[in-house]
Amino acid sequence: QNWTRGMSYCLHSESHLDTGPIYVRENGKLHMVNQGAGSIQNVTPKTRPFRLFSRGFSVELCMNREDDRARRQRTDHFIFTYTKEGNLRYSAKSLFSLVLGYISDNVDHIDSLIGFPEQIAEKLFSAAEARQKFTEPVTGLRALQKFTEAYGNLVLCSLCLRNRYLVISEKLEEIKSFRELTCLDLSCCKLGDEHELLEHLTKEALSSVKRLLLKDNSLSDAGLRRMTAPVRVLKKGLENLLVLDLSCNPKITDVGIGYLLSFKKLNCLDISGTGLKDVNAVIKRIQMQIGLVHSKVPLKEFDHSNCKTEGWAEQTVLQWEQAVMEARKSQDDLRSRTAALRFYGKTHRIEDVVKCKLVEAETKASGNLQFYKEKVQNCHLPLKKEIASSHELRNNKKRALAEQEKERTSKQKHLCLSVEDWDLLNTY
Repeated sequence: QNWTRGMSYCLHSESHLDTGPIYVRENGKLHMVNQGAGSIQNVTPKTRPFRLFSRGFSVELCMNREDDRARRQRTDHFIFTYTKEGNLRYSAKSLFSLVLGYISDNVDHIDSLIGFPEQIAEKLFSAAEARQKFTEPVTGLRALQKFTEAYGNLVLCSLCLRNRYLVISEKLEEIKSFRELTCLDLSCCKLGDEHELLEHLTKEALSSVKRLLLKDNSLSDAGLRRMTAPVRVLKKGLENLLVLDLSCNPKITDVGIGYLLSFKKLNCLDISGTGLKDVNAVIKRIQMQIGLVHSKVPLKEFDHSNCKTEGWAEQTVLQWEQAVMEARKSQDDLRSRTAALRFYGKTHRIEDVVKCKLVEAETKASGNLQFYKEKVQNCHLPLKKEIASSHELRNNKKRALAEQEKERTSKQKHLCLSVEDWDLLNTY
């Protein structure tokens, strides 16, 4: 009775606000109370549509995040996409991509890649490169060495480090790990005679270098003597060198040029801007001993337009350069702060480091000293043969005419008689 009184009070009370429909469960069934009539009606509950995800569901891709490895391990083996209708769709990655990602994450623990297929190795290198594994100080070098030992010039066949002396100083060991390079550009790096990289050029790992550009590197005769010693003594080292650029090195003299004469396969040589004393004697010496002719116009082999980094590790070298530039940018910010403090008299003035520039004065003084080897084209050979054959025919004709003249003169000599002979003939 108390329950019915409370129910009737709630139904007939006008002071209360409208609370909406009232449901009562009785004997396992749900009933709705009709507020107007005060009766109870049987109703069936509305079933909600089944949803795979709730309304507030959102997807967050956590791949390549070192700070949340647990979540990454749960989600990086799925690929989330949207259909044309706008529905979310996910599919599992292939086993190959999962294994490739796992190995690239632990690429520094690989024992050896010798004998491994090149196609798979290239994909593995790209995956590790995307994770920037080769930029790490210790593990990156160890991983890079595994690839260079197994694949040689496929990792890198041409390396251009022109004016990138900071990259050389930061990544020297990584650069030395490259093997079977065919082109190496170290121009404008101011390395000097005692640099470790110049000593590495004489090793067997870089005996395949055919194009070497050492413009403006503060080299002298002593550096050339060390660089050419394996070729002169052991017939090893840079024996396959075809193009050599030593311009803008004013400490190289006539003595140093003598060391270059051991490069018998050399096709192009640039010694502009060097400290030569007797230029004409050097030109004749180079032409006589290694067959290079002085060029009156600049050669395209030394314009540095064709030299670029090529190979699997092309993006790796760019990552090294970006890392160096970011570190240098932070130093530039510190310089700007010190400059501001210096302006307001907070700090003492410090002399700025003078940047190295190309030695243009010596280049203009000595002029263009570029040499090339003349090549005889095959199309000219038949023409020369025809000319030679025509000369032979002419010589044969001349010889025949000369012989005929000799016979005539000999007959004339025999026919020429003295006066006594004529008197003797007249007696008959």
